[in-house]
Amino acid sequence: MNIIASADIGWGIGRGGELLYHIPEDMRYFKEMTTGKTVIMGRATLFSLPGGKPLPKRRNIILSTTLDEVEGAEVCKTPAEIAALLKDEKSEDIFVIGGESVYRDMLPFCDTAYITRVEAMSEADRHLVNLDDSPDWEVVRRSPMYAHNGVCFKFVTYKRK
Repeated sequence: MNIIASADIGWGIGRGGELLYHIPEDMRYFKEMTTGKTVIMGRATLFSLPGGKPLPKRRNIILSTTLDEVEGAEVCKTPAEIAALLKDEKSEDIFVIGGESVYRDMLPFCDTAYITRVEAMSEADRHLVNLDDSPDWEVVRRSPMYAHNGVCFKFVTYKRK
């Protein structure tokens, strides 16, 4: 399984149910990486999507203890239930897309993380685990630095050791 996220230098990923930065190149990267694949998200991430609806052209799985069904998606109550549901799917075709608790809960099942590292600091109220400080993860690829509206960012790929 994979994680895909955008995180600032403090590993912040969101504030008030919104992304911290809206970078078109990051949105294109996300769409390119996840279209035709399976995405796993929590209830709050689902409701933050346009119209509060599952992402098109993807298999959507919602990890939630409070939702019973979502049109256009499958709902699972636990990470173990998701793992069982996806046992026959190729790991590289599964992306955890948020939010904070879903990233944390699904991290043990993941072996690759595609992180857009934004070279800025914001007042985030949601964070991703700091993979740079984790002895279990290493950087295997870094893109050049890019910029959008004065915000610098790069695409970094981490692999579990």
